[in-house]
Amino acid sequence: MGVVVVGVDGSKGSIEALRFAIGEARLHGAQVKAVSAWLIPPIAYEATWGGMSIDRDVYSKAAQDALTRCLEETGAAGSGVELTTVVREGQAAEVICEEANGADLLVVGSRGFGGFRGLLLGSVSQQCAHRAPCPVVIVPDRATESHKAS
Repeated sequence: MGVVVVGVDGSKGSIEALRFAIGEARLHGAQVKAVSAWLIPPIAYEATWGGMSIDRDVYSKAAQDALTRCLEETGAAGSGVELTTVVREGQAAEVICEEANGADLLVVGSRGFGGFRGLLLGSVSQQCAHRAPCPVVIVPDRATESHKAS
């Protein structure tokens, strides 16, 4: 195995996915590519219709900061795994799947920040499962799973 791509958005689910990806990479002597995508929400354009400008760097920096926090929380730097990061503008599933071209495995969390709580899969993990160019692992959120078992 050469490259494990993992989608990271700062959510608990993406932290679990990053931990899993690092573990798989360590097991198989692979490297990890951690990918974070960002978009300017459509509401921002409505709010700035009066002539205010949108600072794209704010959104890019927020995605980079979330990725950095996740890397720190998982101890990625000390994991012994070669790690690269990608922060790109675009719809999350599309960016993650594009970055997974040529990868051996794509890892995503089952739920991120968006959408409706209680769904089994988030929209990004579901889209990745259907569109990825390589095998996909969807890592369940341990907190949600343990809560259901109680």
